[in-house]
Amino acid sequence: MKYHDNIKRRRKELKITQTELANAVGYSSKSTISKLEAGGIDLSQSMLASIAKALDTTPTALLYGNGSPNSEYLTESNNEPLPPNCFPIEKKKFPLLGNIACGEPIFADEDFEGYVEAGADIDADFCLRASGDSMVGARIHDGDIVFIKQQPIVDNGQIAAVLIENEATLKRFYYDQASDTVQLMAENPSYAPIVKMKSDLNDIRILGRAIAFQSIIK
Repeated sequence: MKYHDNIKRRRKELKITQTELANAVGYSSKSTISKLEAGGIDLSQSMLASIAKALDTTPTALLYGNGSPNSEYLTESNNEPLPPNCFPIEKKKFPLLGNIACGEPIFADEDFEGYVEAGADIDADFCLRASGDSMVGARIHDGDIVFIKQQPIVDNGQIAAVLIENEATLKRFYYDQASDTVQLMAENPSYAPIVKMKSDLNDIRILGRAIAFQSIIK
């Protein structure tokens, strides 16, 4: 995780030795700090808070590298500092580009509907709203938001947003090179595979790979 490098960088800025930092947070030797900075140890929230205090900074700065020394954690709602063992979730906005079929393919209406806010660790380019029940076996339900990483190729078995002529669908993608055949498989036995062979493959375009989804509580 990024915080290992940030801890080392901040320690060197303050000209603190590994032994001094270990003593400040209650570790028995500098070897623990050495392993931590090398990425060999994951920290609990409480220990991250202790190290941040010893380095005169905040857990946010160590986690994301975007804080400043002595800056406080602030909630979005009331600007009051959060307890030292609580950390804000970094979020970003993803463009929502309409619906994608989880059932029979539907017309691809890539209409910008606004933004969906989700965790900043989701490496997606856009998101789509699932329509139908063909992917329930993958826990993607009607109305869920599916986050898509835009890419023209996916591995066999990965869930992909696929454009078939002007119709978009979300399915598991399989390509058999020997027969030059693509199968788009649902995660619901009620739906038959969508099979495209040889010249029909020109009608298929992969929009991207589904990397996360966000369930809508109704």
